[in-house]
Amino acid sequence: MKRAACLVIGCLLVQAAHAWPTFDEVRGNWRGSDWVLLDREGEPLQRVRIDKTARRGDWVALANISPALREAIVVSEDKRFYEHGGVDWRGAAAAAWANLWNTRTRGASTVTMQLTTLIDDEGKRPGRRSVGEKAQQTVGALWLDHAWRKDQILEAYLNLVPFRGEIVGLSALSQTLFGKAPSGLNEREAALTAALVRAPNAPYAKVAARACVILREMRDPRVADPCANLDSYVQLTLTRTASASVVSSDYDALAPHFARRVAGEVHPAAGEHVRSTLDAKLQRYARDTLARTLTELNSRATPRNVHDGAAIVIDNHTGDVLAWVGSAGGFSNAPDVDAVLAARQAGSTLKPFLYAQAIDEKRLTAATLLDDAPLDLAAGGGLYIPQNYDHDFKGWVSVRTALGSSLNVPAVRALVMVTPHRFAKTLVALGLPLTQAGDYYGFSLALGSADVTLLSLTNAYRALANGGIAQSTRDVARQAAPPQGARVFSPEASFIVTDILADNNARTRTFGFDSVLATRFFSAVKTGTSKDMRDNWAVGYSSRYTVGVWVGNADGAPMWDVSGVTGAAPVWAALVNYLHRRVASREPAAPAGVVRTHIAYQDRIEPSRDDWFLRGTQMTNIGLSAAASAAAFDASGSQGAAKIGSPTDGTIFALDPDIPASAQRVWFESAGGAAGANAWQLDGKPLSRAARVAWLPWPGRHTLELVDAKGVVIDKVGFEVRGAFARASAPKPLRNASRSASSLSNPAQ
Repeated sequence: MKRAACLVIGCLLVQAAHAWPTFDEVRGNWRGSDWVLLDREGEPLQRVRIDKTARRGDWVALANISPALREAIVVSEDKRFYEHGGVDWRGAAAAAWANLWNTRTRGASTVTMQLTTLIDDEGKRPGRRSVGEKAQQTVGALWLDHAWRKDQILEAYLNLVPFRGEIVGLSALSQTLFGKAPSGLNEREAALTAALVRAPNAPYAKVAARACVILREMRDPRVADPCANLDSYVQLTLTRTASASVVSSDYDALAPHFARRVAGEVHPAAGEHVRSTLDAKLQRYARDTLARTLTELNSRATPRNVHDGAAIVIDNHTGDVLAWVGSAGGFSNAPDVDAVLAARQAGSTLKPFLYAQAIDEKRLTAATLLDDAPLDLAAGGGLYIPQNYDHDFKGWVSVRTALGSSLNVPAVRALVMVTPHRFAKTLVALGLPLTQAGDYYGFSLALGSADVTLLSLTNAYRALANGGIAQSTRDVARQAAPPQGARVFSPEASFIVTDILADNNARTRTFGFDSVLATRFFSAVKTGTSKDMRDNWAVGYSSRYTVGVWVGNADGAPMWDVSGVTGAAPVWAALVNYLHRRVASREPAAPAGVVRTHIAYQDRIEPSRDDWFLRGTQMTNIGLSAAASAAAFDASGSQGAAKIGSPTDGTIFALDPDIPASAQRVWFESAGGAAGANAWQLDGKPLSRAARVAWLPWPGRHTLELVDAKGVVIDKVGFEVRGAFARASAPKPLRNASRSASSLSNPAQ
């Protein structure tokens, strides 16, 4: 009889061998409910939920589960787990005897038997089973204990067992309830976890009571009561399941916007791990630095009304995106908006590309003189009158000074030579998302009136770092390397512009010597601020990395007294210094097509220096032509007949509704005559004797006169100011119109 029973059990075990999977098969078939974004070294950055039927984390090895939890599970579910062969016959006999006498006792189901149910039902919660199902469960447990090791059984059980609500597996529970990995669970957390196995959706009090029993069995009886305040602890912990998620969707997550981008590119499946090009340490540093800078800008003492920001770092050689911070997190009014991809006005950040094109076309050199003086350009139905950031003019300056100090008028003069149409084509070739032809933007394109994204702008600067070759970026490690790329600028023009952007002396006219843009190693950088201080940029590169930073407001609200050197530049400087804390950044080698020549300026317009030229365009002595010198001498008030230099007759000034009326000015400027010899009259009333006058505009038509010492009118112009409070009157033909009474261009910085 005994031999027959053994024979039956043996036959059942042989049959079970074909029905039950191996440990490797169970582990290999496990799929989390999320896809996981990894950094370039395999460190998890972000989890994104895909499977909504259950909440499952990654498979956790038993070695990565805290000893306290392993003990709590054995104490709670199967005290003789390491002694029996899959079925606790002694426990089963005790349970049967108790049932015979209607006595409540612990069930006879072992961890191994429960595991057979979890495998057979694919993670469904076990329910009451028939005698036949119990027999099958028993045979399956005997086979698992024979075919698997004990540590494999316990590992699979902890990964497959359902917990509270939709949570399945220890990884999901540990992250959801305790915000930590399973390896870090302490005794109290382990007891609560084990209590949920028996009654996952029980009321708080029942779970706490069960956890208390487990804690007392685990603890030394001589130790003080471990259940003190356990009820409140359990209730507080379990309330997190209503809102917490294994999927990190919080705004302080490391790379939520980048994860969204990767998901749109590779469409990962649930349980998939995607290795990206990001560097986790750099990503964390960039996020924290941006947050810290915004905190400083919004201090109670001097609030700046800036709530959003973004940063990106690209490897120059490979195009790998190393950091992508799409939002300022908790500071942001729109944290879901990815500011790396949001289109914003470029400001002065387009100027390096303009000068590179002008140098390539041999229209300019780094030493060429451009006149930073009032300029009126016909544009459509009126005049385009660019202004500098500080509403001041520097006179004749070199291209090196004009670009380094971000002067607006010289840039517009350069665009007149290049033409907006051809410059727009260059910007498109660099990958900037211009939606219109150059003629649509007109001369304001020199000052960044086009909308760009931080990604496209930073990658365009990377083209300068790579000798003029524009190339796409890479986000995911398994993607092929970007294609060879297309040449936009010559290596020579790229080198000269890079040398200017790295020249701290060239920046002094606007930024001074002690600028945050000056680094202790080679770097080339440009800042930009769009009209009304709505967008603030700092973009530049070292020998290995290109870094772009934007700060502003997602809703387009103006910042308060924030420019490129006070807003985005400190973040940019912190990032490049972090990147090169241990790695050198070396100046690029001069290409064969450039020569370095010593130049001297006549009349000491600028100090003598060595400068770089395209071969064949070099010069040693630079000065103004006779006509230009006469015009400059006349503008100084030392020679020539006096006249009104600005505004021109018939100009229409439009009050900008986005700028407070008290902050807008119209500049009256005289040309020729001795300084202080003449006086201004506006609408027949004396105004000032200064050569330049800033007038607070008032809506209506006005007559401006320049009179000599005897009161004789030397020159006279008529102009009009239009605004919301201008009186309606019969229209009168006027020759020209300007766009704004204060700043008709984007600020330089």
